[in-house]
Amino acid sequence: MAAKKGRDRKTKKGKKVTKIKKYRKPLNLNIGMMVFGVIFIYVVVCVIMYFQTSHIVRYEVKEGSLATDTVYRGVALRDETVVYADTAGYVNYYAWDGTRVARNDLVYIVDETGRLSEQLSGTAAGENSLSDQELAEFRNELVSFVHGFDSAHYSSTYDFKYSLKNTVSKLANTNMLRSINDISESSGANIINRYQAPATGIVAYWTDGYETLSALDVTEEVFETERSEYEKKWLTDNSLIAAGDAVYKLCTNENWSLVIPIEPARGAELEEKGVVKVRFLKNQYESWGQTKLLTNGDGNTYLQLTFTNSMITFLSDRFLDVELIVEDETGLKIPVSSIVQKEFFLIPEEFIIPGGNNGGDSIKKQTFLEDGTISSETTEVEIYYFDSETKEYYLDSSFLNSGDNLYAAEGEDTYTVSKRATLIGVYNMNKGYADFKQITILYENDEYAIVKPNTKYGLSVYDYIVLNADSVRDNQFINQK
Repeated sequence: MAAKKGRDRKTKKGKKVTKIKKYRKPLNLNIGMMVFGVIFIYVVVCVIMYFQTSHIVRYEVKEGSLATDTVYRGVALRDETVVYADTAGYVNYYAWDGTRVARNDLVYIVDETGRLSEQLSGTAAGENSLSDQELAEFRNELVSFVHGFDSAHYSSTYDFKYSLKNTVSKLANTNMLRSINDISESSGANIINRYQAPATGIVAYWTDGYETLSALDVTEEVFETERSEYEKKWLTDNSLIAAGDAVYKLCTNENWSLVIPIEPARGAELEEKGVVKVRFLKNQYESWGQTKLLTNGDGNTYLQLTFTNSMITFLSDRFLDVELIVEDETGLKIPVSSIVQKEFFLIPEEFIIPGGNNGGDSIKKQTFLEDGTISSETTEVEIYYFDSETKEYYLDSSFLNSGDNLYAAEGEDTYTVSKRATLIGVYNMNKGYADFKQITILYENDEYAIVKPNTKYGLSVYDYIVLNADSVRDNQFINQK
């Protein structure tokens, strides 16, 4: 019994600790995860390649037009003569602004002493009333201002203010003139100086320093001044003037003109037409203006529009906003980004052989055999354009090299290839590759161009072209998108 206990203790004291090892599972490949990984890597590579390569996008050619910006701001030019005062004093006007006066008609009077107002203040003026015609004049002025007001040109409000003020003064002065005559007769003294018109014309009571401006003198500075420093001086009634001051001006001719800055190409088109219909934005009045293109001292291009009517309507305006009513250019509408230039060889008409095995045109090019013998080879070519004036065809340089000799279609004449010229066109992609097609641009803006439709070597409606010409090379095969 004792021996058994001893063994137990020995066993207890000498107990071995067993080391536990982690069980390694065998590698188990998941087919689904492998497939997913391959697809993920493929997608990443495709995305990287997508952003690193240029993309060729097609554009379908359609008929259309461009709404061109035909609103311009111009400077009005008239035959204007400024009349200056002979004596100092207080001026009172009797001719209405914008009315025609004959030679020797009374336009204004000058009170040199200032006694006129004192005499009139002691005279009962009585009750004044306006006739139907005078009320109609007021109404027309108000309606014209309301319809023509533009907040961008707020200064026109002050022009209207002075115009209306002068109109009121003219009505009052008409009655005052009767009282002046009565006072002069009763006192036996002439207290005013009367001044008549030196010539027949239309009276205007404002100046701005542009009275002698001619169409050839118009520059960009004139319009810059109008936006910042332009000042119109209104000649108001019952104001004190000095000798030599401007008192009014006469417009002696019904013909007048408007000069507008314009793009050279657009101006040339309008000059060729001779006349153009013009809408004045101030009152929506429409008139026909004779066109003349000018290139003035600042190097810019201007269009002079000459009118034979409506001068009185715009007598108080130096600068006017107008819309040129012209027909929009219509044709094939294409993006400007699709337009490209390409260089070609020019081949005289007599060296092109019309027709061929496949119905196309050909050339007969000089070649050399292995033994050095001169021979010829007929090659079918693609014609890109024919200049009817010079009688020359445009051929792609891929068929020819500078220095090649060509034989005439008839006869023994030869031609050495050398002359080059450039065409404007687009890349047609109907055949699956970048095929250059010549175009004739009728009009263009920053985004689109209108080209001539149905030309022999050009585009047709519903053709597909490369949207961005910089993204392809000539004759490059295209995967259309």
